[in-house]
Amino acid sequence: MFKYGIDRLTVDKTIQIARGELKAVLTEEAIAKVNACRAKVETMANSDKAVYGVNTGFGPLCDTQISPEETSKLQENLIITHAVGVGNPIDKELSKIMMICKVQALSQGFSGVRLEVIERILFFIENDILPVVPEQGSVGASGDLAPLSHLFLPLLGEGEFWVNDEIKPAKEVLANHGLEAISLAAKEGLGLINGTQFILAHTIKGLHRMEYLLDLADVAGAMSLEGFMGSAAPYKSALHEIRPFPGNKKVAERMRMLLDESENLALHSNCERVQDPYSLRCIPQVHGASRNAFAHVNEMAEIEMNSVTDNPIVLSETEAISGGNFHGQPLAMAIDYCALAASELGNIADRRCYLLLEGKYGLPRLLTNGGGLNSGFMIPQYTTAALVTENKSLCFPPSADSVPTSLGQEDHVSMGSISGRKFNQILGNIEKIFAIELMYAAQAIEFRRPNRLSDIIEKNFDIIRSKVDKLEDDRVLKDDINAMVEFVKNRAFIVK
Repeated sequence: MFKYGIDRLTVDKTIQIARGELKAVLTEEAIAKVNACRAKVETMANSDKAVYGVNTGFGPLCDTQISPEETSKLQENLIITHAVGVGNPIDKELSKIMMICKVQALSQGFSGVRLEVIERILFFIENDILPVVPEQGSVGASGDLAPLSHLFLPLLGEGEFWVNDEIKPAKEVLANHGLEAISLAAKEGLGLINGTQFILAHTIKGLHRMEYLLDLADVAGAMSLEGFMGSAAPYKSALHEIRPFPGNKKVAERMRMLLDESENLALHSNCERVQDPYSLRCIPQVHGASRNAFAHVNEMAEIEMNSVTDNPIVLSETEAISGGNFHGQPLAMAIDYCALAASELGNIADRRCYLLLEGKYGLPRLLTNGGGLNSGFMIPQYTTAALVTENKSLCFPPSADSVPTSLGQEDHVSMGSISGRKFNQILGNIEKIFAIELMYAAQAIEFRRPNRLSDIIEKNFDIIRSKVDKLEDDRVLKDDINAMVEFVKNRAFIVK
């Protein structure tokens, strides 16, 4: 059981909560912190002293004081006016992850949002009542203002929910669940829409995907090495102990495991080759660098998902600091780095695909014995080349840019929301590239039979052959590629 505001979230725990695999609750300890902070906000709201966002306007209107009677309208107007997102709706699971992360932040007792508001969000999470959130419109600085406004519009009876795969008005869905719209009180609008939960949700989803793809990259590389009948010498432990990057050492260790007791590798010592191309020889260095980047971003994301990122932060009955905890720069720069690291996994995989087509060391050109009449596996590599180049174009770092907003009050922004979206686009392309490499590797391995490989490689070979037959004569490969992509997306391959 996970306790909001008390326990630490991780990527895995967040995904488990979102998928109903881990129960998450609000304990009495967290409730006490929430109520204590709310009491502080009530004191400020009823004082004559101007406190940003509690009894003043927002952004460039921060010097305009608001009367206690107008407080609720001020907070509701904030959400309504900031709900200006455009584009396609984000994945439903991302909406759920956003709410989970927001509850974790609000439950720590520094935001001043009432318990009943948090409990309503929890009801949405626990009953899969998921708001519709457009993918575009956040600059990632006062937090993710537009997407968070769409996420919480339904609290007011505005906006929309998903009902299965249909979009329904929030008022209708609330009525069907016997719920009334909530009237917001002082500071609650700010507490809800200031924060980095859109950036964070995309980071969490991306890291969860990338963790598997990092392992799968090693499997694909090992299978390609087997098909090429390459050398395992570059993966020896002694080589990596004298350049001990953690990711490199991990990949070398995994390659040794994946190639254990291979009959192919035993035969390699009889061939004339002195060394393999970099796409095989440097797998620990390239895959390892991506693992190092992943580890760094995972650390950043874990800090963020256990932080308070709204504004102002309530410290006492008289002090609410208007700072910059909502600024997305710490995650934005790290995500851009991780996007580059993910892209490189596809880049080197494409080179291995090309290598297997060249007809070297006992492999037929284009991985077919009927070349000429048959094109064999010539053309799927065009697809990997296209995907690799698309990923390169997606590697421009949005965090390198900034466009001032809010009449100059918000004069430096992170653009981290774009970073998070592009990160996941790159990962989607990587899934397709690995699908094709694994199909190529299985075909190449056919030409090394009857040599037996490690148990894990043989099991993955059998998974491929359960849907994709050896290519003898040309056929439509689209269905084969789609089957392989589904294997990757559904984590069908054994990676450990």
